[in-house]
Amino acid sequence: MTRLTGTVLRLTVYVGENDTWHHRPLYSEIVHRAHAAGLAGASVFRGVEGFGTSSVVHTSRLLSLSEDLPVAVVVVDTEERVRAFLPELDGLVGEGLVLLDRCEAVRHVRRDDGTGATDRTGGAPR
Repeated sequence: MTRLTGTVLRLTVYVGENDTWHHRPLYSEIVHRAHAAGLAGASVFRGVEGFGTSSVVHTSRLLSLSEDLPVAVVVVDTEERVRAFLPELDGLVGEGLVLLDRCEAVRHVRRDDGTGATDRTGGAPR
């Protein structure tokens, strides 16, 4: 994995929490494919309320009947690598939204011991 600096591309995929790919959560499939493609990073964020193409508001409030909450999968890497990954999404995302944003990476640090944890006391690895 390369360290990112300067201009990068952020890919955000909005899907439903209950969307699946071969009996596996769709968001998980996207993350694992991004990892297999060697992209710099991917994260999944679960929304507490939202609506999409169906125009049905999904919410996590107790009185709501909906449990299919919005999920955003965010992937970041160089523009070339993210654009090369886009065909992976063609067969996966049936109903959803795919966005691309240019961003500036100002800090991308990985701990040397492979755990991924960082030292919050001074920014240097422990």
